[in-house]
Amino acid sequence: MAEYVLYCMAQSGHSYKAALMLELCGADWEPKWVDFFNGETRSEEFRSTLNEMGEVPVLVHDSKVLTQSGVILDYLVEKFGRFGWSDEDERREVLRWTIFDNQKISGVAGPLRFLRLFAKTGETDVTKFLDGRLKGALAILDKHFEKNAFAVGTHPTTADFSLCGYLFVHEEIGTDFAPYSNVMAWLERIKNLPGWKHPYDLMPGHPLPDATK
Repeated sequence: MAEYVLYCMAQSGHSYKAALMLELCGADWEPKWVDFFNGETRSEEFRSTLNEMGEVPVLVHDSKVLTQSGVILDYLVEKFGRFGWSDEDERREVLRWTIFDNQKISGVAGPLRFLRLFAKTGETDVTKFLDGRLKGALAILDKHFEKNAFAVGTHPTTADFSLCGYLFVHEEIGTDFAPYSNVMAWLERIKNLPGWKHPYDLMPGHPLPDATK
């Protein structure tokens, strides 16, 4: 068994954040597929042994079981000494952008993609609301990346990995990303990091069995 085991699924942007960090750090790791769409995260076994919150990702390392992508990323900085911060001011900035992502980027893009792509709800008042929220957050990011190569400082940090969690599948979200050229250029910079992989190439579970129906 690998040193690090990540319980995840290819469609989870939150899982991708942890998987990308592990891959870029050259960790000895392996993904374990979680069948979210058939209810595995809601099972008593999953909640009692891996995560009482019923969510992925879950990272198992030695005797530790870690949940929530931001916590996992913070832990991996400690273990690998990479993609972290140079001082306490930068650490708070990393935390600030991670929280922004959880609330305004991943926290909106994930549900919007789920409704449009998987639940196939069509356009509703909910999807229109989420689409507007996401566009507002992307505008903030686009302005930030007009003058900054990465989220914090001049080098990639876990804040970048958090922010990009769902954005490499932006075409599945259904929001027009064309107006956000600085965001797209930033995503290209992340793609150019040695070892980068697309979420569908990094984690199991894609395509879903009914993807072609």
